Amino acid sequence: MGDGLSAAVRANLIALQRLASDMGREQNKLATGKLDTPSEGPAVYFTASALQARAAALNGVLDGIGGGKKVIEAANAGIEGIQSLIKNARSLAHQALNAPSTLAEVTGTANGLTGTTAVSLDNGGTITVSDGITTLTFTQADGHDVQDFIDQVNTTPNLEIEARLTSDGRIALEATGVSTVTIAGSAGGLSAIGLSAGSTSSATNTLRQSLALQFDSIRTQINEMAIDAGYNGQNLLAGGTVSIMLIGGAAATVSGTQVTAASLGIASARSAGGNFQFDGDIEDFIADLDVASAQLQQMSSTYSAELSGVSVREDFTKAMTSLLTDGAERLAAADLDHEGAMLLALMTRRDLANTSLSLVAEADKTTLRLFEVG
Repeated sequence: MGDGLSAAVRANLIALQRLASDMGREQNKLATGKLDTPSEGPAVYFTASALQARAAALNGVLDGIGGGKKVIEAANAGIEGIQSLIKNARSLAHQALNAPSTLAEVTGTANGLTGTTAVSLDNGGTITVSDGITTLTFTQADGHDVQDFIDQVNTTPNLEIEARLTSDGRIALEATGVSTVTIAGSAGGLSAIGLSAGSTSSATNTLRQSLALQFDSIRTQINEMAIDAGYNGQNLLAGGTVSIMLIGGAAATVSGTQVTAASLGIASARSAGGNFQFDGDIEDFIADLDVASAQLQQMSSTYSAELSGVSVREDFTKAMTSLLTDGAERLAAADLDHEGAMLLALMTRRDLANTSLSLVAEADKTTLRLFEVG
């Protein structure tokens, strides 16, 4: 069934449709500044598309680099936090060391002794030193001196007593735990080295005990902070490894180390440290904290170096992405002056087509009226 339109009207309408489509394309190119179809410049269009695809791939690499950097940064943040906790633990240990000890201590009355001072006992004579559970029996023999006595006290297994010479040459016996210092032996032999028979008891220093409890709480926080120092399921401080893909398929791999209070050499102040009752134990803990801090500093330096290297590759990838994107945009850029002139020409053609359509339609009406009159 016909549409009632003459061939001339139909031709003009088709021409207007084509002009509308062409004007739409020109307006789009003017709006975006880009060629929108391969037919407008096949070589340029497909080269630009290839550059855009490469830029998109590099953007994916950048996403991976960014995620990898966050993993390293999270590890460094964890190390920084643990360093702060170690600083707090060191402060607690120094507070405990400054608190007066309440452990048993016996200091001899004879001064001027040296390690080579002979022990005035008949051969076979004995001196006993006990903490209430473990007892050392020092038996005199030819050539034994004060240093031999001190060494035997300090090397007797499970004897919670430490022997030393004071700065003025006196023998000092100090309990290393909440125990007693009991001395026995012949009066003459004991007096020769300034000691006397008897027993001295220790008491628990509650302040030091409380500080030891706080110290162990910090140990727990160190473990928790290391566990929390991860990003997106990856944690270098839990012993994880992050592999960061770079341009060209290469990868930067950063291996982590599991960090715990135990792995850092920080023992429990309550169990291993005897509740901070003995000065020697506290001094050992302070030394262990210094070692742990140095270990963490080394780890942080390693991670920072890795982060710096990855950041350089990230900057390079960003520059390449920008270069490719800019190149694609330049290749696919439309000539705005040319496209503007084309749009103006199309608009003129549209106006002429509309005028032509009006004339054809008017001619058709005139012809129809002639038939009606006839």
